Amino acid sequence: EVQLVESGGGLVQAGGSLRLSCAASGFTIDDYGIYAIGWFRQAPGKEREGVACISSSDGRTDYADSVKGRFTISSDNAKNTVDLEVNSLKPEDTGVYYCAFRVGWCGVMVQMPSMAESWGQGTQVTVSS
Repeated sequence: EVQLVESGGGLVQAGGSLRLSCAASGFTIDDYGIYAIGWFRQAPGKEREGVACISSSDGRTDYADSVKGRFTISSDNAKNTVDLEVNSLKPEDTGVYYCAFRVGWCGVMVQMPSMAESWGQGTQVTVSS
């Protein structure tokens, strides 16, 4: 029922920025009184890790320590999107970035990707040196 589509990835030089977008469809806030959208990433040969999360009820956000101060997650209810602004990019930020849906609060979804219930296909972010 829930569909997520990521976009906005690309090739960028270290220190640059991108704005990733997650378009959500197939549900409304009336379907799930409380839900959360998280951003995750997976580097080549590495496990998927949480990056950020935002809760629908109050807009509360959560970030991985590795991206605090550099990445910003935000929601646009009019467009049914959740964006992730990635700044001061480093080569180690390279990977496929996914957004995911979970009923309820963000909780510890950033720390525990397995808590996510629905996933998008991902968008590639490549940071060159």
